[in-house]
Amino acid sequence: MSDIDNIYTIFGGGFGRRERPARAPKGTPLSRFLISLAATAVFGLAYFYIRLPALNFQSGQLYWFIFWLCAVYAICMMTLQGGQAASPSDYFKYFKKRVAVPFWIVVVMLAAAIVGSVAGWKIFRARAYSELLEPQEGNFAEEVAEISWKQIPMLDDTSANNLANRKLGELSDLVSQFNVSGVSVQINYHNAPVRVTYLNYDSFFKWLSNRGKGIPAYMIVDMVSQNVSVVRMENGIKYSPSEYFNRDLQRHLRFAFPTFIFGDTNFEIDEQGTPWWIASVEKRTIGLFGGTDIIGAVLVNAVTGESAYYDLKDVPTWVDRVFDADLIIRQYDYHGHYKNGYWNYLFSQSGCTETTDGYNYIAMNDDVWLYTGITSVSEDRGNIGFILVNQRTKEARYYPCAGAEEFSAMSSAEGAVQQYSYVATFPLLLNISDQPTYFMALKDGAGLVKMYAMVNVQQYQIVATGTTVEACQENYNRLMIANKIIDGKGDGKGEGGDYSEISGKIKELRTADIDGNTWFYIKLEGQDSWFAMSAKENRLLAIMNPGDEVKIKYKPAEGAIIDAVSVDPA
Repeated sequence: MSDIDNIYTIFGGGFGRRERPARAPKGTPLSRFLISLAATAVFGLAYFYIRLPALNFQSGQLYWFIFWLCAVYAICMMTLQGGQAASPSDYFKYFKKRVAVPFWIVVVMLAAAIVGSVAGWKIFRARAYSELLEPQEGNFAEEVAEISWKQIPMLDDTSANNLANRKLGELSDLVSQFNVSGVSVQINYHNAPVRVTYLNYDSFFKWLSNRGKGIPAYMIVDMVSQNVSVVRMENGIKYSPSEYFNRDLQRHLRFAFPTFIFGDTNFEIDEQGTPWWIASVEKRTIGLFGGTDIIGAVLVNAVTGESAYYDLKDVPTWVDRVFDADLIIRQYDYHGHYKNGYWNYLFSQSGCTETTDGYNYIAMNDDVWLYTGITSVSEDRGNIGFILVNQRTKEARYYPCAGAEEFSAMSSAEGAVQQYSYVATFPLLLNISDQPTYFMALKDGAGLVKMYAMVNVQQYQIVATGTTVEACQENYNRLMIANKIIDGKGDGKGEGGDYSEISGKIKELRTADIDGNTWFYIKLEGQDSWFAMSAKENRLLAIMNPGDEVKIKYKPAEGAIIDAVSVDPA
């Protein structure tokens, strides 16, 4: 009697139970093999259709897929063998003979996964991780152009989605059938910063009613004017995340490219307004599972479903987002942590840096660049610089600039209007008179933008606010002149001449309270225009009187009221 039979006798047959007669195997060995193989194939097809694993050994999904195939095959073979209760050793012998192949497949697969994982451990491959993203040092004033206040994006993704939802509520034929996806992507569309968002079917039954025509529209949110455009299409969107069966976007991608590992998938439009899905294609570059990077993208026409793969260097220039923000942040953190070695980061942390807790986007050279601050790992509430990364090409630039980190700047902006309890959005980095400047919107409790703020990165106590972006920028320039950051000649270097100066006697002097600040309006003798400035920017205004001789510096503009940069006794 074998050891298996002895164990069975002690624990199974030694308590007075009567042995049950053995059940005969079902069918011949060949039939059992074919039935098990067919059952495994049916399970595999169902699993692949539902779970959509990438058929790629760098994907953990494939290993689970193979494991379950082997498990189903083994269970079928053991079940069809029949019950040999009187001789459990027969089960063991049968298992070794008939299920050896899937067993060893699982063993080899597990061994490969373990070795591949170890080969990608950061303790062994720290340098390789640090080289995934290597920013080149740049010159902010030269490389980041100043933009007009008419081109400054004024909305974050939350505000854009709120506006899109309100717009959908105005459209009776759409609101009952669809909902706004809640995901918007910032792109450059005809050289203007906009956010595009798509619609989802409101339910399975709404999909049944509308699947023939598809989703009839998408939305464009202008980030400057805050207008929302509903773009209706003659042929609706037939491939999207809210579709079912073969028109589901991820299933459509998997069937077309079964070996690709897909990363982020974004909704964009080309310059003709055609809607596309941009699916990033990933590759593991360190070991078997480590060092995720992007090697290209699949573009899917959202209406027709036609798709094509492009290597990273060949991705069309109208595409603005191939690298998602989380991947870029993770890769820079690898660079900042491990550029001087794994053990340095673990213990002394000399020269180790990391990104701050947030990011935003900048439109530059017809591309969208991700912005985030860089700080030391000690979290000293200050930035040592910031990076800009092109989301299409992953070109990265680092700009050294010691100053306030973003959340300190947000607190400064909120403190400037604390009487309203406004909340600042995460800052956008701008070049204002060659000065790195945080720009942010200030929102009320309902999420509506009420004011704007600009905070100097290097001197974050310099905070300007305004009810319009133009007014905010004018106030900010005046503060920089007053604090001798720029010289008042328009370019921050003393090489321009954008400001004018006038002297004269005050003919009339009036005041007004605006947003909690007292503004003084001065009309000089022989002048028709009024010059405006707040007492917050110049306390001398409070002691000036009609008849005083003054010297006023201002930026030439048309209209009855001109903003003054400075007002001083003549």
